Amino acid sequence: MVMKNYRVLIVDDHPLMRRGIKQLLGLDPWFTVVAEAGDGNEAIALALQYTPDVILLDLNMKGLSGLDTLKALRNEGVDARIIVLTVSDARSDVYALIDAGADGYLLKDSEPEQLLEHIRAAAEGQNVISDAVADYLSSRSEQHDPFAELTERELDVLQEVARGMSNKQVAAQLHISEETVKVHIRNMLRKLDVRSRVAATVMYLEHKSQ
Repeated sequence: MVMKNYRVLIVDDHPLMRRGIKQLLGLDPWFTVVAEAGDGNEAIALALQYTPDVILLDLNMKGLSGLDTLKALRNEGVDARIIVLTVSDARSDVYALIDAGADGYLLKDSEPEQLLEHIRAAAEGQNVISDAVADYLSSRSEQHDPFAELTERELDVLQEVARGMSNKQVAAQLHISEETVKVHIRNMLRKLDVRSRVAATVMYLEHKSQ
């Protein structure tokens, strides 16, 4: 069995925090820290240089904020799994980061073992949210059923996205083109009034559990 290894970029303006995260990841053979950034601009440059699989992003940084850094990374076409690692459990921060395209939102005060488990799950394609803030997203959906507005094909696409599949994998699974998948996802996000796949997935899983 081939050992999986994910290349990680750590972004935090506190050197001590970067060192702690690096040491934690060093305990797990799944991860190799390829670079560290102390601010958003450096993070963007390093992400383009090293093309990491996973980016651990602090929210409250001097200069370019975590939110602005995230938006810039996505605008640059960085497709790494971006996980926000922060002390903030503010509802508005959770909404803003998930909407901007974060693949996860984890709190720094999580147990180390749980943090590693969540980061590993995110690297594998799952959407990870700390339990303490997960309810924010669950309660966010409006009272009416927005899923009633989705076409059958859009629901098919959403179901595969919720399983962690990439656009390419969804296209192969549903026997449609990757471009068609992108169109369905754009329409789906608009109808659900969310701006990211993660937010749509959280809504879908909450909807299924009702």
